[in-house]
Amino acid sequence: MIPAIETVPLQSFDGPFAAELFLVARVLFGGMIAFTGLNHFLDLESTAGYAEMKGVPAPTFSVVASGVLLVFGGLGVALGVVPVLAAGAIALFLLVTTPMMHDFWAVPADQQQAEMTSFLKNVGLFATTLVLLAVGTLEWPYALSMGVF
Repeated sequence: MIPAIETVPLQSFDGPFAAELFLVARVLFGGMIAFTGLNHFLDLESTAGYAEMKGVPAPTFSVVASGVLLVFGGLGVALGVVPVLAAGAIALFLLVTTPMMHDFWAVPADQQQAEMTSFLKNVGLFATTLVLLAVGTLEWPYALSMGVF
């Protein structure tokens, strides 16, 4: 006999230190993402050159657009401002860029390990954005509470 699988909807962050741990995780994750996006602007020429080498269409525009997504998404998650849109922006970036920029299956053997590591790191970051999307409609503790949904 197969046991029944039941779901319990998330209600709040009421466990011991849950709100504080969630805040620390948001600030660390969001800050890292926003910093990555800021680097797109600080080293635009090199980043666009790398994107062009990877075959990204309109590389300079793509780097600027992805930088905007990352800064908006990272700050939004860290501050708790429009968290669903912020996490969605990060998820969109990761979904599009991960297979394009870290195509470990299509690079020479001496580059495969580094590209696979970056690919898998991005998969983990994408999974994090899915968790944030799942809890995006809850009231986030220590947030500016400017949600859309």
